[in-house]
Amino acid sequence: MQLDWTALGQVTAVSIGATVAVVVVFAFGVLGLARLEGAHEQHGRTSALGVTQATLCFLACVAVVAYGIFLIVPQFH
Repeated sequence: MQLDWTALGQVTAVSIGATVAVVVVFAFGVLGLARLEGAHEQHGRTSALGVTQATLCFLACVAVVAYGIFLIVPQFH
């Protein structure tokens, strides 16, 4: 049995990169919610930028998770 160390390293690098990217995007979504809450507390109104930022970031996270589930579950292929 031989291991393809190059392929294992590529999988590891992509996994770490994807994990960091999803965490950063999720953090930007939380930042958008914080902007929304801050605008609501200061001015009594909502921040369209905060809502849009949070929505897009959380949808991106959901898309990545759904794609990962699609890759793992063989019935979806």
